[in-house]
Amino acid sequence: VQIHVTLPPTLQGPDREGLLAAELARGRELHAAGAIVDIWRIPGAIRNVGIWEAADATELHELISSLPLFPYLVADVTPLAQHPINAE
Repeated sequence: VQIHVTLPPTLQGPDREGLLAAELARGRELHAAGAIVDIWRIPGAIRNVGIWEAADATELHELISSLPLFPYLVADVTPLAQHPINAE
């Protein structure tokens, strides 16, 4: 999942800081629960690339939409399938 966040310029100060703190807390919850397997930041932007685990597209949508920044993000999802090298 690639996520790109665009915050409105009017969101400043404590409101912005609170939203970003809530996002970090929710991300940590999703990581601890195994929904976010791994994640990397893209330098120079509010973007990230992560490996997410979900039973299906509906569950993945529910997980992504639970992020506090959901109203301000675009998520590009690339579904992955098991490669024979990894299958055992």
